[in-house]
Amino acid sequence: MAPTTEPVKTVEWQGRQVPVWPMRTINYDLLLSQDPEEVEKVLKACLEDGYFQLNLDSIDGRRMLQDREQLLKLMNRFFDSPLEKKNEYGLIDSHLGYEPVGNRTGAFGAGSKDGYEMLKVSRDEIQQGSPRVPSPIKNSGDLHQLEQVIGSCNTITKVILAALSTGLGLAGKDRFENSHRNDRPSATTLSMMHYLPAEVTGQHKVGHQKHTDISSLTLLFSDQWGLQVRPPGECGALEMGFVEPKKNCAFVHVGDSLRFASGMKFQSCIHRVVPFDPTEHRYSIAYFLRAEDDTMFMDSEGRYVTAKDWHDQKFKAFTDPWFYQAQAPKTMILGGMIEAGADDPEPVTAYAPLPVQAPA
Repeated sequence: MAPTTEPVKTVEWQGRQVPVWPMRTINYDLLLSQDPEEVEKVLKACLEDGYFQLNLDSIDGRRMLQDREQLLKLMNRFFDSPLEKKNEYGLIDSHLGYEPVGNRTGAFGAGSKDGYEMLKVSRDEIQQGSPRVPSPIKNSGDLHQLEQVIGSCNTITKVILAALSTGLGLAGKDRFENSHRNDRPSATTLSMMHYLPAEVTGQHKVGHQKHTDISSLTLLFSDQWGLQVRPPGECGALEMGFVEPKKNCAFVHVGDSLRFASGMKFQSCIHRVVPFDPTEHRYSIAYFLRAEDDTMFMDSEGRYVTAKDWHDQKFKAFTDPWFYQAQAPKTMILGGMIEAGADDPEPVTAYAPLPVQAPA
């Protein structure tokens, strides 16, 4: 993690003090102009931390912030729909369709299931004008809104990708953008997530399990507490701590594919979602920029694989029961990132959903 002379802030969660990890904030306006200092700053964030806050409070970024607000209204309408309408197509593909609550392992490992429902919309399908989305949002206005958000997210992540290529001195075909072209098939996805209150899901359906993302870059929006990261350290990762939501910012983190493409120079972000306030409905929007399906790289096992192969193998690991996940190498769920120590001092059976106040 980036050196800091400031004491680490903490917040009380489930009866103990948990770190709120500091992190760099990158100015999108300066990055769009390829400002040398900002390029160096985002490069260091990816080399040392694997994540950063992206300040979008500028003429070029505010449109995305406005689009996010409209998308949240769409999400509220969709997730309030009857299950049979939301699940009209089911999970069509690993990066496309609807997933109900409890399909994956939860935040606290064995014995827990996830506490969210999710709708995933493929960028490729939106671009081709034939998206398979459930009927509650299959109208011209909602489809236009999805197209706008995906277009804005795609532009933002490509600006970041270009800055990282420049920062590493990459040129020509070696630049990261050349494996993320818009006209080539990929599993790039807009995911909309709704975490339900504990009184609805029960004690053993909570949050989102600890993992690194499959993607190259993840652009994440949420104004609510709950996201935790585990910063890299010299002797393994540090303990899990919260990400403080920051006004007019998106949280950006590096995924496995970009880590592999960088020759393991970049850090991939170990993270999970926990019920910070178990009484609330929590909403988040994630854009997963993924490499073209046939992009080749060496993974954390030393194998040469395509981006599609890695995506499919890791997605299977995500949805496998905990028993099978425990037998899989950690290089799959954690992308080969080094980890040390237990995340939680108490087993999942001791988890009690206590409402808390977010710090001022």
